[in-house]
Order: sequence, then C-alpha cells, then structure tokens
Amino acid sequence: MTTKTTWPVARVLRDRDAGLYLSGVVVSGFGTSALWLASGVWVKDLTGSDGLAALCMLAMWLPTLAGPLLGTLADRGRRRPLLIGVNLLLGALLIALVRVDAPGDLWLLYAVLFVYGAAGVVHDAAESALVATAVEPSLLGDFNGLRTTATEGMKLLAPLAGAGLYAAHGGAGVALLDAATFVLAAGLYAALRVREEKPAPPTGRRRRRTAEGVRHLWAHPVLRPLVLAGGATMLCAGLNGAMVYAVVDGLGHSPAYTGVLYAVQGAGSVAVGLLSGPALRHLGARRFAASGIVLLALTVALRAVPSDPVALACSAAIGMGLPAVLIAALTSVQRETPGALLGRATATAHTLVFTPNVIGLAAGAALVELVDHRLVLVALGVALLVTAAPLCQSPARAERSVSRSSSDASPA
Repeated sequence: MTTKTTWPVARVLRDRDAGLYLSGVVVSGFGTSALWLASGVWVKDLTGSDGLAALCMLAMWLPTLAGPLLGTLADRGRRRPLLIGVNLLLGALLIALVRVDAPGDLWLLYAVLFVYGAAGVVHDAAESALVATAVEPSLLGDFNGLRTTATEGMKLLAPLAGAGLYAAHGGAGVALLDAATFVLAAGLYAALRVREEKPAPPTGRRRRRTAEGVRHLWAHPVLRPLVLAGGATMLCAGLNGAMVYAVVDGLGHSPAYTGVLYAVQGAGSVAVGLLSGPALRHLGARRFAASGIVLLALTVALRAVPSDPVALACSAAIGMGLPAVLIAALTSVQRETPGALLGRATATAHTLVFTPNVIGLAAGAALVELVDHRLVLVALGVALLVTAAPLCQSPARAERSVSRSSSDASPA
C-alpha cells in the first residue's frame, strides 16, 4: 500500500499550496489562541470584573451571527488578495491595542475584538473557498482533518505561551505577537500559486444574494442533513460543556481539574484530525459524521459515572467524536457547492453549526443549577443518538425525501 493512501500528512504536505495553507492556519491560530486567553485576563486585571472579561469572548463571537451577510464579501472578488488584505488589516489593527493600559481604554479593546471576529468570518469563508479551488478534491478531507489537528494543537500550546508572554510583557505584548502572526500568514497566502477567475458582477437584490447560501444548503440532499446534524450536535456539545464543573465536582476534584479534562479532549481532537481523511474516503461523509456523533453520545452519557479513568477516557473520546461531523460537513460544503457561491455557503454553514453551541452553553449554565447533571448527560446521550439516526439513512433515500419536500424546503 502506498504512502498516498496510508499517510494523509504526507499527502497534504506534498501539495505545495495545501502545505502553505496549513502553515498559515498554524501561524494565525497560534496568535488567535494566545489572544483569546490574554484578552480576558487583561480586562480582569484592569477592572477586576468577571463579567467585563467575559465580554471579550462575546465581542469575538458575535459577528458569527452575521455569517450569511459577511460571507457575500468572500464571493465578490478573488479570494487570495482578500485573504492577504484581511490578514494585513488585522495585523495593523492589533497594533492599536498597545494603547490599552487603563479601564477607560477598554472600548478600544472591545472594538478591535469585534472587528477581529467579523474579519475572521470573512477570512474563514474566503479560505474555505480558495482551498476548494487550490487543493485537489481528494485532499480536501485530509486537509480539513489536519486543519483541525493544527487548530486543536495550537489551543493546547498557545494559551501557555500567551500566559507567559502576558506575565512578562502584558496584553500589549500578546497583541504584538498576534499582529506578527497575521503578517506572516499574509506572506504565506501571497506565496500561493493559485489562478482565480474574476467573479462575474453580482446580480439581483442584495438580500436575495445573501440568502442564496441558505437556500443552497437547505435544498441540497447531502448538505442539509449534515449541517442540521452539525447544529444539533453543537447544541448538545454546549449543554455538555456547561456540565463540566459539575462532573469535576462529582469526581471530588477542584475546578482546576477541568484543565486536565480539556487537555485530554484536545489530544483526542488532534488524533481524529490525522485520521479523518482516510475515514472520509472509507466511510463517506454521512457515515463518518454519524460514527462521530454516536461515539459522542455514548461518552457524554458515560460522563455520569463518577470515576477518574472513565472521565479521562470520555474526554478523549469526546475530542475524537465531536470534530467528525464538523469535518464531514465542511468538506461536503466545499465539494458540493459551486465556486461562486462557496463563500456565502461556508459562512452560512458556520453560523448554523456554531451558533447553537453558544445557546447550549447558556442553557446549560441555567440547567445545571436546576437538574442533576447526571440526568442531563444521559438525556444528551439519547438526543445525540437521535441526531445520528438520519445520517444512517442511505443517500439515495435522503435525496428522494428532499426532492419530495423541495417545494417547502427553503426558509428563505
């Protein structure tokens, strides 16, 4: 058996453009993860307020709600110049944070984080679209899996580096590091050898163009079940995440033990990223996603067992199961969407998949105070099994079901 089929890392890195993309993900992901930690600590140090510190994450996440609208920007022109421009813009913008040294300057930090989040939505949409153009279709699953590995790996390493840099040089030092990573990422994107045709001028009303991504996802027999399953899975994942402190309390540990569980979960995500390319080729997107959701269902329910070895094993398995549906959905969007529509479709898919996670976190924070967390975890396991069931349906039957209901399928 050749390396081409057995080692996805070599397959992707052998492709020059795929390797450059992946390097850009590692570089910018390192800076983003470092800033994610440092911004909250920065606000906490300046104000002493947990609520104001939490607003940092809200400011970065909020633009995701406008994904369908922001995604149109990724379809208006060539994606490579857009990626270069977005990275340079963010690099310049972050330099402004060196002025933040008092509570009265926090408006600037929140404003930068909000623009950071909005630019990130455009960046992810443009990157996904350009990857689908530049990377051969057979490598997309491998690339997206390795992208997950790189992102999760940075989440394990970058916060430690960010905390050390913050302790030595303050928030401004972390902001300058992040700015440098974006400049470096812009250079990597500039080195890509991609020929892009200039998109045709937009036609029709702006509202209709914005909704085209929603209509495409909703009517497509492959994408609709994957995106819906992704959103339902992330809703359950948010509820599960809100139970983590109750799980740790049930184990008899201090809250700091959650860091151990998250580290083990991250290691699981790193592992599944390496395996996702071959798994997608062997199982197909639907069965790969369903397998991940079933694994997630079983391990979420097992977290109700108050045992350290069980908790650690479940965290690793959750880290492996959760990314499967996300990788399957994103790869399918790239493969099944026309290039001219890919920016809007990707941004819309991100909104539909990731917004439920925040809703789940908020609902779980209230639910954990009212209901025994073990009952919630078992119920989530059952809900996830129900979520996986439609993906076990054969694609041919799914296509017939969608075609019968196409007349009322689009909410737009």
